Amino acid sequence: MDATDMGDSLQDVLVTAEQMDQRLDELAAQIDGDYAGREVLLVGVLRGAVMVMADLSRKLHTPLQMDWMAVSSYGSGTKSSGVVRILKDLDQDVTDRHVLIVEDIIDSGLTLSWLRANLLSRGAASVEIATALRKPKAVKVAVDVKYVGFEIPDEFVVGYGLDYDEQYRHLPFIGTLAPHVYEN
Repeated sequence: MDATDMGDSLQDVLVTAEQMDQRLDELAAQIDGDYAGREVLLVGVLRGAVMVMADLSRKLHTPLQMDWMAVSSYGSGTKSSGVVRILKDLDQDVTDRHVLIVEDIIDSGLTLSWLRANLLSRGAASVEIATALRKPKAVKVAVDVKYVGFEIPDEFVVGYGLDYDEQYRHLPFIGTLAPHVYEN
């Protein structure tokens, strides 16, 4: 699927598939250098990180293993409950392992801050963060993110793992939806 398939549902393309691919090459080279001589455990945060985790992992030369977590900080609706729940925990022990959390997007930073602290409390040797996208103006909690693909405006985006009502995750680019799609 490409941008023309979306018709009038697409407002703008913020990051093309080609730009994402090139940036992931650059991030992979940086990660390979930082983890030289060590194995890394990539921890993808479901569901949005599936695309970036798959593409990034194939670009790495560093020995790695992968695992997945699903966490939620939302109660009902779109208001944060302030409590993070683990919906799917890791299958692997992180004790003495170098963990790289892989995210699709960082906006408030609240859940990611909690997740990083949680993995460190489990005895991880190190915990770093890689994200495809970051919204600097949406940050509520400072989170040290070592690897950032692109900084984007504080807008609702879809594609490359990000969805609206479980649609658009499969788009190979990052785009904004036209308001008529989500305004009722």
